[in-house]
Amino acid sequence: MSSLALSRPGIVRRNLGLWLGLAIVFGLLLAGFFLPLPYDPIKPDANAVLEPPSAAHWFGTDNLGFDVFSRVIAAAQRDLPLALGGALVAALIGVPLGLATTLKNRASNLIMRGLDAFQAFPLLVLAIALVTLTGNRLEMVVLAIIVIQTPRFVRLIRAEGLAIRESRFIEAAEAMGASPARILFVHLLPNVSGVVMVQLSIAAANALTVVAALSFLGIGVSPPTPSWGVMIQGGARLMTSGEWWVSLFPGLAVFLAVMSLNLIADELDIIFERSSR
Repeated sequence: MSSLALSRPGIVRRNLGLWLGLAIVFGLLLAGFFLPLPYDPIKPDANAVLEPPSAAHWFGTDNLGFDVFSRVIAAAQRDLPLALGGALVAALIGVPLGLATTLKNRASNLIMRGLDAFQAFPLLVLAIALVTLTGNRLEMVVLAIIVIQTPRFVRLIRAEGLAIRESRFIEAAEAMGASPARILFVHLLPNVSGVVMVQLSIAAANALTVVAALSFLGIGVSPPTPSWGVMIQGGARLMTSGEWWVSLFPGLAVFLAVMSLNLIADELDIIFERSSR
């Protein structure tokens, strides 16, 4: 009884970490879509250029007169869905492919050799070229995330699936005549679902850094559309002259979102590791 009581604080702390991460991510999303903004994020005020944080402008204004707070919140409406959507589609593609490569046939070998050749290229450079050459459209940013993240899902699920295939319950299912599809989706998929959820959180965090990196380079998002990467890039050259707030607050938003997604991944990993014991 006492050992159970001693274990409860640890469980509570882990659950609090998970809920905290989820609260921050969904709070940023809800704020981006529904929070009434004090200023129009795409309409500058020429009379309020480079004003420091104050009661009128909580995060200050940039060199064009945009209210930084309004743009930081509005950017969440674009950057987070791009990252989350791209990571989710990558998982939907990568998980079935990863499961398929656990089959001992020629097709699985071809898939893995194709991934080896594909990953020989610097994926971020490939993403930059993809978005730039296809017209700098937002949907191409999602495609770039899918291109980068899908191979990671395939390799992870393949590794987990091959380990599970050595289990006796898989041998028993095969001995009873279970079809390959049933082995994959009834026996393997439920046993890798925890790994998928952890990797999905990690992929979303990585995808957000890709979105920020692309927009920092002026790729994917066209001004005056608010984006955290664009705002960081615009304020970086102002840091030396003392206007620190222009890039600090969007940088903090990226840090907070990425940290929260990684926190979710860590907590899920602990939860699923405990449940598998």
